[in-house]
Amino acid sequence: MSLLLDTHALLWWLAGELDADAVDRIADPSTFVAVSAASVWEVEIKRAIGKLEAPPGIAAQAVAEGFEALPMTFAHAERAGTLPPHHRDPFDRMLAAQCEVEGLTLVTRDPVFGRYGTPTVRC
Repeated sequence: MSLLLDTHALLWWLAGELDADAVDRIADPSTFVAVSAASVWEVEIKRAIGKLEAPPGIAAQAVAEGFEALPMTFAHAERAGTLPPHHRDPFDRMLAAQCEVEGLTLVTRDPVFGRYGTPTVRC
């Protein structure tokens, strides 16, 4: 299985607050687990405007956990821009696009991703 962590899933993983099923899937050594550059960007923007308290160095922490960095590509940007407006959050739209383009399953608690047809694992 290949997973992409939603931003809150990454933060909850780092804090030890994920559901047991999600933890088992992420910790499975045969599972590819990625974190999007969009999630790092989202954390830093929300931290800068005072909407989020998160540990500093989130990208380095993701790498230390063994997660792969997923850059945002032109293909991701084009797909995110053409998705139906089910979600107004541009970060989440990028994650949905990345899952579609890369064939990833999103680890999330946000039910809106189902409207995009994004496969999910509840966290």
